[in-house]
Amino acid sequence: MKNILPSPLQYKKNKLTFDGIALDKIAQKHATPFYLYSKKTLDFYYKSFYSNALKHGIPEPLVCYAVKANGNLEILKRLKTLGSGADVVSVGELKKALKAGITPDKIVFSGVAKSEAEIRYALKCGKTGIYSFNVESIEELELINQIAKQEKKKARVAFRLNPQVNAKTHKHISTGNKTHKFGLLKSDISEALSVKEFWTHTNLVGLSIHIGSQLTDMKATVAAIKELSNLALTIDHPLEFLDVGGGLGIDYTDEERTKLASIDYYMKIVSDALQQFYYSKVDNCPRIVFEPGRILVGKMGVLVSRVVRTKTSDNCHFTIIDAGMNDLIRPALYEAHHEVLPETKSSKMITTDIVGPICETSDCFGSKRKLPSMKTGDLLVIDNAGAYGHTMASRYNEREIASEVLL
Repeated sequence: MKNILPSPLQYKKNKLTFDGIALDKIAQKHATPFYLYSKKTLDFYYKSFYSNALKHGIPEPLVCYAVKANGNLEILKRLKTLGSGADVVSVGELKKALKAGITPDKIVFSGVAKSEAEIRYALKCGKTGIYSFNVESIEELELINQIAKQEKKKARVAFRLNPQVNAKTHKHISTGNKTHKFGLLKSDISEALSVKEFWTHTNLVGLSIHIGSQLTDMKATVAAIKELSNLALTIDHPLEFLDVGGGLGIDYTDEERTKLASIDYYMKIVSDALQQFYYSKVDNCPRIVFEPGRILVGKMGVLVSRVVRTKTSDNCHFTIIDAGMNDLIRPALYEAHHEVLPETKSSKMITTDIVGPICETSDCFGSKRKLPSMKTGDLLVIDNAGAYGHTMASRYNEREIASEVLL
């Protein structure tokens, strides 16, 4: 797989390092559990994403980072410096993006439940409001038009098409079928376009799709772009952009590593599909907006924890750590796999379950894993935790939320 940077986690003389720094030295300065992020890795994946878009002839690519993947302010500031915009789904994310210095003309607002207050706030950002509201219902379009009229503004909107494709990903993060709450069907969009009352203070500037997260199979992506293109061809005025969404996955397991699309291949697929289904049939070429999240931040982060104690129950062995499902919920929520690495490498391994302190059986980071026999205070790292880790944390069991450290 191309466009892969070696993990910031590496063993040197059987001791785990992060970006070349001994993990135990970092952990001496921070109470566990804590998230640890690599700026070097973040930079690599953003630059790879953007440069490959240019390489494959994507017109004026605008990368709008999906803030929901990791909302750390320093991460957002760094992405802004690299040239990124933001894809937000709440006024909280919008405010965070603005605080990081991302300008409103690089922000798209998605989500099915935008409130009146959120729409009004987004409309009043800067002189012309945000780059686009990605509209997900006719009722939302009507509300945006009403608020824009009250504010004496012209709202920039894009329809989020539900392309009715089945993305091969976990059912909880698939978003592109008609049974999902997201987006509008093509027939609904055609109906909305015909209602003049919806367009007195709105301007249709684009179309968007987003079919899910942790995508590994590009067939659904091609099918979605085809549906997006077919819709675009029916619209009788020029569009400023087509938003092809995000969702490109990372390799959490060896199996995923063998079948995952590289950034280079993904961009080729997107470019070829746009050319085949749209650009070859029109005179103008709207710019392309992307909404990547996990692919930019997933591999830059780890969750650092310490062993509280070990426990043996008949033939079952448990390694109990101080990180819990409130810190990283992906294994409990999605049965997601994360590699778990000991600070000290050893050839002598045991079979153990890595579990946390939360009063839930699902508070388990790995069953029947091979690890060295560990003792109280030993460091242990949960890998590939930069996306949907800290951003989904909670205070369940009245626990403190893990801190974040950016190298």
